[in-house]
Amino acid sequence: MSFGRIVALRGPAAIAVGLAALVVGIVLAAWTERSLGNYQLALQLHGGGVVDLGHSMEPQDGLQGRMVRISGTPRVVEAPYDSDFNQQAATPVLARHVRMFQWRELRLGSNVTYELDWADKPQDSSRFAQPQGHANPGPFPIASKRFDAGNVELGGYKLDAALVHALPDSEPVAPVVKALPANLAASFSLQDGALVTSANPGNPRLGDLQVSWSAVPLQEVTVIARVDGDHLVAVPNAVDGDGYEVNVGDSTLLDMRPDIAAQPVLIWPRRILAVLLAVLGMCLLLRQRDATRIDPRLALGGGLLVVGVFAALPWLGSSTAAALAWLGVALVGLALLLWHRRASRRHSHH
Repeated sequence: MSFGRIVALRGPAAIAVGLAALVVGIVLAAWTERSLGNYQLALQLHGGGVVDLGHSMEPQDGLQGRMVRISGTPRVVEAPYDSDFNQQAATPVLARHVRMFQWRELRLGSNVTYELDWADKPQDSSRFAQPQGHANPGPFPIASKRFDAGNVELGGYKLDAALVHALPDSEPVAPVVKALPANLAASFSLQDGALVTSANPGNPRLGDLQVSWSAVPLQEVTVIARVDGDHLVAVPNAVDGDGYEVNVGDSTLLDMRPDIAAQPVLIWPRRILAVLLAVLGMCLLLRQRDATRIDPRLALGGGLLVVGVFAALPWLGSSTAAALAWLGVALVGLALLLWHRRASRRHSHH
């Protein structure tokens, strides 16, 4: 049906089409503003919009302070080093794990039993129900420790410490026995990928130590973080608590942050269409009152008033500026209605 035929409608059909156009215009305006408001709220939550760099291998200009998404395999420039054991690995994070063969207390109801087993923390035997005969050596002579790479790069950017620590997964790393310092080489032997102090590795004794290492694997990851010079850093004071995100593999922006990936489009065309639909609806409804002539001030004023009010509602409590802007549109509509009313009174007096 052409626009001219729609405007020429009369009777119940005109009322039905007019109400439908008015309602659709109101719903379109409110939905457009709500989707835009939700998108802006998501930007605030995560620290801003994200520029998708994909697998870019070089830093780009104009991104200072922007959030970016970048995928690839991190490159370790300065490998972590365990100086105590002279161990080094091409990994973002190298972790040393120390366990001691100790007495452990097991409780099952009122029954208390004891067993010797490996534990990664000192077991305080003074707190045992039966400490006699189950005394443990005490603190570990060597502590577990984490060693970070001095420089890890992704796409030409250096990863901040928080991002390095967030790199996922872990895999065992076999120690290089030949690299051990002489004093430790005399005390430790290799057993199942770990160093042990046991004289008989298959039959450990109380107080024996076991030292092993694990590393974050070099694998493809996807990082969302803020550009700070030649670094990728976490957004400070981000509402979501982290200010960055790290995923294994080539994750799309939609996978990682669906709330900001689907950016609302055609905002202004949708706003204009909402106003036009509301004005069309007002025209059809007003024609039922005066079939000869419709004052454009009345139709436009009514359309602007209802669209302005309903478009302002989604912004209340989130954006005062946006709410006031739409209320300003509503006031323009109200002014047109008052103008029409004053003009009608003058005309009636004449």
